[in-house]
Amino acid sequence: MPVRVAIVSDTHGELNPTIAQFVSRCDFAVHAGDVGSVDVIDQLRPRAMPPIVVRGNNDVPEKWPSAQKSIPATLPLEAKLDLPAGRLVVVHGHRAGRVNTRHQWLRRRFNDARIIVYGHSHHLCLDLDETPWVVNPGAAGRARTFGGPSLLVLKAGARRWSIETIRV
Repeated sequence: MPVRVAIVSDTHGELNPTIAQFVSRCDFAVHAGDVGSVDVIDQLRPRAMPPIVVRGNNDVPEKWPSAQKSIPATLPLEAKLDLPAGRLVVVHGHRAGRVNTRHQWLRRRFNDARIIVYGHSHHLCLDLDETPWVVNPGAAGRARTFGGPSLLVLKAGARRWSIETIRV
């Protein structure tokens, strides 16, 4: 039976409540950085385990609530999740080079992955033409959503993987 992974990014302190509902129906959740507050992490409640969250370029003490200023430093810059028939790697993407070469850079850097998730640009993007896949879920908060808050849901089975795009 496939597992479902909610993929979000760029909340900047506010997670869209409809997106939180989609996350609650998934087994896992990953957040590709620019989280903005512990409240966002607390609202990501997948079924199987706490969310996997990486640090973005805006996850710095001065951009988080005053009582949470020490939290950004505890977030890793990259994380991995082993799934049926492959590995998911999540980074923010701000260290992945220029826009026109970013996907190539990510594929070279994480060539053992089946899918690479990044954020940073706030633009939803699915690059499934090569392996590993490279995807960006867009922004799941209010800031620069370019058509509305969005997330991706990866269905990962032993034989087949698919991605659903959800924009609210």
